[in-house]
Parts: sequence; C-alpha cells; structure tokens
Amino acid sequence: MRRSHVTTVSLLVALALAACTNAKDVLEPSAIAPQSTQSLSGAGGAATPPATPAQPAGTAQTADTAQPSAAAAVPPAKSAAAIARTRLQVAPIVGASVEAATPLTAELQTRARQRGITLAGSTDQTPTHVLKGYFSTMTEGKDTTVIYVWDIYDPAGNRLHRINGQQKAPSVGGGEGWAAVAPATMQAIADQTIDQFATWLGGGAG
Repeated sequence: MRRSHVTTVSLLVALALAACTNAKDVLEPSAIAPQSTQSLSGAGGAATPPATPAQPAGTAQTADTAQPSAAAAVPPAKSAAAIARTRLQVAPIVGASVEAATPLTAELQTRARQRGITLAGSTDQTPTHVLKGYFSTMTEGKDTTVIYVWDIYDPAGNRLHRINGQQKAPSVGGGEGWAAVAPATMQAIADQTIDQFATWLGGGAG
C-alpha cells in the first residue's frame, strides 16, 4: 500500500512539472508579441509568424530581434541612393483638361524638389524613369471624383510600376467633369503620386 502511495505521489509531481513547462511555452510567445509587431512595421509590412508552443523560445526571440535591425539599416540608404540617381521625366497628361493639368504639373515639380527627385525636361535624352498619366472624372451629386493611373517606364519603354487611385472632392462652380475639379484636388493627386513614386524607388529600385 505504501509503495502504491509513493508511486501516486511521484506521478502527481511529474504531472505538475509537465504542466508548468507547457504553461511557460505558451506564455513566452505572447511575451514577445510586441517585438513581432515592431518587426512588422520595420520590415515594410512583411508579417512575422508568431512562435508556436513547439518552437524554442530562444529561437523565436532571436528571429524577431534580428529582423528589425536589418530592415531599419538597409532601406534609408537604399532609398537615398535610388532617389539621388533618378531623373524623372513627366510625359504629357492624357485625359485631363489644360486647366486641370496645369496645377497638377506645377505641384509635381514642387513635390519632386521637396523629395529630392530631379525632374528631366521634355527634351532631355537621359531620364531614368518616364511617368505617364491617364485621367478621367465622374460627377455624382455635389461631388466630383478624379480617377488617375500613372505608369512608370524605363527609357527603353518597359513598364516598371503602376500607381493608381482616385480623389473625391466637392464640385466647384456648379459644373460637371473637369470644370468641377478644384486646383487643390489636382495638387493633392500630385503630392500622393510623388510620395508613392519615392516609396517605390526605395523598396523596388536596386
């Protein structure tokens, strides 16, 4: 009877230790979850899978702490180098009226200077990228939406990237179509375009 009692006690102690180990394995991945979130933002949106209970906790922590430092060190230098050697040529705008295209092209130049991007003239034979824009409008009620697509080409005519979107704003002058589009709407599109172009340069240019 005593031997049976001792055996029972030993089994209970072993089960208790096993339960503690499992609890530790489950808690440790959750403890490093904030680091995984930092890795997600630092890696430009590349999700880091959380460690499973079966993974050694030390391995998961090493992966999470190593990724942010590498991601944080490379993109800024890469982006600066790509922007420094860029000469962007803007092709004539397709689909927009002259009145709407004027504030757009003026703001493209202003925003490009702010971002450190050199714009090449229409007769320049040495652009690194060519930006071609296609525009249309849609008026619904009191609002007019400008729909735009930008294609980015290399000097040989190969399309490298596409930027597209739409900008909705209250109609001006009581008109429809391009007559209802305020200059500020086109300027906002220009700012977004250059910002997205610069972001693409940093992440996609070699």
